[in-house]
Amino acid sequence: MYSEKEIKEQIKLLNEEWQVLTGPVREKINILYVDDEPANLRSFKSVFRREFNIKIAESAVEAKEILQEHTFHIIITDQIMPHTTGIEFLESIREEHPEPIRILLTGYSDIGAVIDAINRGGVYRYMSKPWNEAEMRQIIESSYEVFYLREKNKKLADDLIKTNRQLEFLFRQKLLDV
Repeated sequence: MYSEKEIKEQIKLLNEEWQVLTGPVREKINILYVDDEPANLRSFKSVFRREFNIKIAESAVEAKEILQEHTFHIIITDQIMPHTTGIEFLESIREEHPEPIRILLTGYSDIGAVIDAINRGGVYRYMSKPWNEAEMRQIIESSYEVFYLREKNKKLADDLIKTNRQLEFLFRQKLLDV
């Protein structure tokens, strides 16, 4: 059984985590938006610039350069672009940048592209163009929640491994003392 103090500490931790997800203290979400159409880039940035930190790129090459200089929570890319598709771009950065949540935009509905996006590019969401502002905002928020929970899960797993190692050490010490 847990003591009253342990229960209160757990409740405090849960409240702090909930505030990070829902409260105003949450950091601004960093988004990289890749699209070969400058009008789409300007539109996205003008709609969301006050709420999120946004970097834009007109090509996969430019996006890769930006990724070398900045970290992102979310990457949104158009599927149909010159020289490379959105899926190919996401696949090419997957190993070096596995953390960001990926969203693929397309004006076409192609089930094969959807399957490739998920399997090859690690895409979390697939959206049709033109996008709806309210839907995009909701998808960005839910994508960030997934990002945050994945990061929190990694930290908890690392903490658990560290604690287990400490317990194993203490257990061995106890056996040696006997």
